[in-house]
Amino acid sequence: MFSVKELVESNSLRSVPFNYICLKNPEDSILYETENIPTIDFSQLTSSNPSERSKAIQQLGDACRDWGFFMLINHGVSETLRDKVLRASQSFFDLTEKEKRECAGGKLFDPIRYGTSFNVMVDKKLFWRDYLKCHVHPHFNAPSKPPGFSETLEEYIKKGSELVEQLLKGISLSLGLEENCIHKRMNVDLGSQLLVINCYPPCPNPELVMGLPAHTDHGLLTLLMQNELGGLQIQHNGKWFPVHALPNSFLINTGDHMEILTNGKYKSVVHRAVVNTKATRISVGTAHGPQLDTIVGPAQELVGDDNPATFRAIKYRDYMQLQQNHQLDRKSCLDRIRI
Repeated sequence: MFSVKELVESNSLRSVPFNYICLKNPEDSILYETENIPTIDFSQLTSSNPSERSKAIQQLGDACRDWGFFMLINHGVSETLRDKVLRASQSFFDLTEKEKRECAGGKLFDPIRYGTSFNVMVDKKLFWRDYLKCHVHPHFNAPSKPPGFSETLEEYIKKGSELVEQLLKGISLSLGLEENCIHKRMNVDLGSQLLVINCYPPCPNPELVMGLPAHTDHGLLTLLMQNELGGLQIQHNGKWFPVHALPNSFLINTGDHMEILTNGKYKSVVHRAVVNTKATRISVGTAHGPQLDTIVGPAQELVGDDNPATFRAIKYRDYMQLQQNHQLDRKSCLDRIRI
């Protein structure tokens, strides 16, 4: 079987195959509920009212420092477009296996890659997830099937880029830097954007598998939306919290390169995806990063005698390769470049 979806729809699935069963630490099975996950109002962040904007910038900085995660509301991306992207994404996974395998690139930087798990060459256990990955910036790539899919994604990517540009301005200001500092330093105009569409089919024993294990994302910020089924969990102060997304919100997490750039002031968030017995969860994430050949290290303004550099500088392309070549495991990739 090439994909989890194919496995689930084969009518032979009575229990979870052994190669998908993940042994879990009992502590990781305990979930905590909270209403304190930060929410950022995009309309306030871009407000012409200086005090309103200043307050939103402070809230944004607090969210990046304390959680590495927030929900974004009043962002101006229409519900119609979001729904269209989710439906089109489902339609892609509903193509025949033969049609989808036309997109099965074999290398990390192939423009389009359809696959399963994370990296079947290094995964000790397979994850209950199929994916479509497209490099969508600085050059846009997307499958030609189903009809209209590429055009829908292109419109969505443009809207997402506009949001992230404003978020990076707010984050720069929250750090006491000039508002375009991160944008210029990371060459975001030519920056890498990797679109990752995840398909998590229903599972007869969801407690035995992982959609994706605990990990952090490469890049500066990841912009995520999902269909009506939750499954994202984030780690905060060593405890796991399920994310109950507000209607029509985006879920934003800070990536490893935000942690590197800010010299650890803002942390990338450890998160994971779980699955359910009922229906397929679809999530659409876009990792926004620097230009692939940009060397990312701690910003000089955030390093000093009392705050020495905690990471060695590394080319973004090399970091992505480093992550791909190893198992997904919390912050293990970031730890490899920690000083």
